[in-house]
Amino acid sequence: MVRLLNVYTISGFASLAGVMYGFDVASMSGVVGTQEYKSFYGNPLGVRQGGITGAIAAGSLIGALSSSVLGDRLSRKVAIQFGTILWCIGASLQSSSTGIPMLVIGRVISGVCIGLTSSLVPIYQSEIAPRKIRGRVVSLQHFAIAWGILIMYFVQYGCSFLHSEAVFRLPWALQTIPAVLLFIGLFWLPRSPRWLASKDRWDEVLQVLAFLRTPNCDINDPLVLAEYKEIEEQIRVERDEESNSYRELFGKKIRKRLFLGMAVQCWSQLSGVNVLLYFIVYILQSASISNELFFSSIQYIIFVVATIPTILWTDQWGRRSSLLVGSLSVGFWMYLIGGIFARYGEPNPVSDQPYTWVIIGRPAASHTIQASVYLASASFAMSWGPIEWIYPPEIIPLRIRAKAVSFSTATNWITNFVLALAIPPLLRTIRWRVFIIFGSFNVFAFIHVWLQVRETKQCTLEEMDEIFEHGEPVWRSFTGARYSGRLEALAKEIERNKLHMNRPVQIGVYDHVERNGIAM
Repeated sequence: MVRLLNVYTISGFASLAGVMYGFDVASMSGVVGTQEYKSFYGNPLGVRQGGITGAIAAGSLIGALSSSVLGDRLSRKVAIQFGTILWCIGASLQSSSTGIPMLVIGRVISGVCIGLTSSLVPIYQSEIAPRKIRGRVVSLQHFAIAWGILIMYFVQYGCSFLHSEAVFRLPWALQTIPAVLLFIGLFWLPRSPRWLASKDRWDEVLQVLAFLRTPNCDINDPLVLAEYKEIEEQIRVERDEESNSYRELFGKKIRKRLFLGMAVQCWSQLSGVNVLLYFIVYILQSASISNELFFSSIQYIIFVVATIPTILWTDQWGRRSSLLVGSLSVGFWMYLIGGIFARYGEPNPVSDQPYTWVIIGRPAASHTIQASVYLASASFAMSWGPIEWIYPPEIIPLRIRAKAVSFSTATNWITNFVLALAIPPLLRTIRWRVFIIFGSFNVFAFIHVWLQVRETKQCTLEEMDEIFEHGEPVWRSFTGARYSGRLEALAKEIERNKLHMNRPVQIGVYDHVERNGIAM
């Protein structure tokens, strides 16, 4: 357990990027209902408010698409640091904005940071984590997002009593705090060993693996040498194939995995939970729930707590089963919310509200909607929320991992942007039918996961080619145990033969293994 402390500490600290993401999600939900925000920005409704909310998703799309270039050239770590600088610039513009145009520009710049970090942090976490806890480590990203949402929402709730422009300016300014901490702290964190291997920096690969896997940084530890050897073999195979271009992404071998990662991100957004996270205030107001700001905070508390079981047990539950159960449960709650609104709702007598369908004088129906919103958020946090960050980075080979993840994350943000732009006017036009649509999306997601998503729990990143090219049929893929154990077997072989590897001095991809007496 001691040797895993470094991995948890590093991944947890890198997850400050998730806190920034969470700050972004809550940066609008807590202020859109305040009178100060409405007065200063001219009470934006419909497409105008959708454009403000969606601006950060538009910037995130740019950041996601550029993350592969920056992540491969600068390293995952340095590219994340670059993103934190952009985040501080964007937050400064938002907090000092004089109108909607300046606010949108600030949110776009902040979005570029979110696109970069939401792509690269899960890659970084998956590349430093041992296979047995990789799901747990990467799910820290979603846990941090949930905490960011909760913290920012309570900051905004407290600021709502100030009755001045500080209601929205102060929370937006405070967004810079995790970015500054992350920028400074990353100087002390190691680079990804797999990125180092791709740059032939083998001396550092061995040192970083020893630091991550052993309590005393022992470079002769059998498990360290076994993982080192497996990474090296994977690099050799990838270079023999002589392809690391975008063309390979859409080749016969990889494109199915690429589209699978993109689909997981897309279905996650189409689950409808973003409607609950971004516009929870509107939903509770339309259900005639008084003190909606306070009751909205309960959703974010549940969102944090519900993530904990997934962090602890996702490497036992598996990715596939979590997605299947999550699709059914979130879909059920979406159908229930839509059905209650349809049965007990009526047109809103007040025309200048962001919602045109309300429930009046039916407390049981109102509280059922409130409970369903909470349970839908919890169901998402225990399934799609963490898995959408775990799955795309782990199924792609190292040579094109950053490129593929940039596409999957870009899919996330394209869908996010469309929803942020469309939901406010849809709540005013098709009303309760919005929830029926999202419930149906969850049904489609269940079918797609059942037919296409393979289980990858407890498998090394280097084993993914074997799983996707020679694995059992998808509908039988509920455990990853069949592919586990190769790394441990190699470590036992190294220990049995008493093979020790000196720190390489001038390392080519192939020659050092032979020099140190390890047969390929």
